[in-house]
Amino acid sequence: MDLLPDIWKQDYWLPPGVTWEDMDKLSDSSRPQPLDLLMSLPLALGFLVLRCMFERCCAPPMGRCLGVKNRPVRAVAPSPKLESFYTGQSRHPTQSQIASLMELSGKSQRQIETWFRLRRSQDRPSQTKKFSEAAWRFFFYLTSFMGGLLCLIDRPWFWDLRECWRQYPVQPVERAHYWYYMLELGFYGSLLLRISVDVKRKDFKEQVIHHLATMFLLSFSYCANYIRVGTLVMLLHDVSDILLESAKMLNYGTGWRKVCDALFVVFAVVFLVTRLVIFPCKIIHTTLVLSMETFQPFFGYYFFNVLLMILQALHVFWATLILRMVSKFLKGEMDKDERSDEESEPEEPIEDGSTEGDGGHSWKRNKDSMNNKLSMLTNNCVLNNLTNHRATVAERMRKAQ
Repeated sequence: MDLLPDIWKQDYWLPPGVTWEDMDKLSDSSRPQPLDLLMSLPLALGFLVLRCMFERCCAPPMGRCLGVKNRPVRAVAPSPKLESFYTGQSRHPTQSQIASLMELSGKSQRQIETWFRLRRSQDRPSQTKKFSEAAWRFFFYLTSFMGGLLCLIDRPWFWDLRECWRQYPVQPVERAHYWYYMLELGFYGSLLLRISVDVKRKDFKEQVIHHLATMFLLSFSYCANYIRVGTLVMLLHDVSDILLESAKMLNYGTGWRKVCDALFVVFAVVFLVTRLVIFPCKIIHTTLVLSMETFQPFFGYYFFNVLLMILQALHVFWATLILRMVSKFLKGEMDKDERSDEESEPEEPIEDGSTEGDGGHSWKRNKDSMNNKLSMLTNNCVLNNLTNHRATVAERMRKAQ
């Protein structure tokens, strides 16, 4: 019962020598209150409604302008027994399970494997769905970045990081920064609410950790009045996210490959500079070192920096993936798009030898290659037959003489 009052113990939230009475010097409108975070809940629901309207009304015409087309998917023959196994047990049956399904459904092993491949292809998200998600995030990050830049560019701590700690924690919160915080918190809350129905990606677990760490970071930094540093962290992250989502949008369209590749290279450079150079050398340095010029360490100091370290660890993880893709891109080994929008389940070949991703072009290439090889083999056989025939005729003529 005494745990809840202990949570708000001033030793946890305030530096040594500062009390809650000192925070009362701020007016109620300019003092960060924990109850203010409740505003993010209706904002998250509002973002869900706004996103639904955007994906239905705005994203489709944008996709058509960029040439976004859905890949053709072959319909699977209805099979109640296989469908029951697919939805209830596994989408990837083992050999022993396939053997039992053969007895249960009366189909051959090849038919069952083909059925499961086609069924998984039907569940794979369409290009328009992935484009709509990328377009929604692009417009939010762009709007958030522009709004954050407008409300921060004339503030002293934007240019001098030591200003983040002047008179800390008795620092008034401006309304623009309050809404900047609440909108970002509501947006990440909406992403968590939709993460189960959005396109599942390779870094699904890392995305969940990132969203949770971001929400904890925003919530704690608001309550502990780390708002000046928090606004800089949000602004820094939105820069590379804008480039990433724009590259995804062009990647789903047709005829934008060169522009998409150029945007991806620019994104990689901006990501590495902002997340691996500026973020640790400026942001984390100011929270770890420069803040000690104003106050002594306390619980909130350690907790806030631990959250920043978790965020930096995720930056390093994604940086390794980006560097790997850049290396393949420069070597010309990137046969397909390997960016972060790729689903966790790879593309699978369909029964006729084509793949869903290339629309049958690989089958044509394989057919042409096979025809060339058959032609070479036939020519070799004809030449060998002619040589053997000439040798036989010459031998008969010698015998006759």
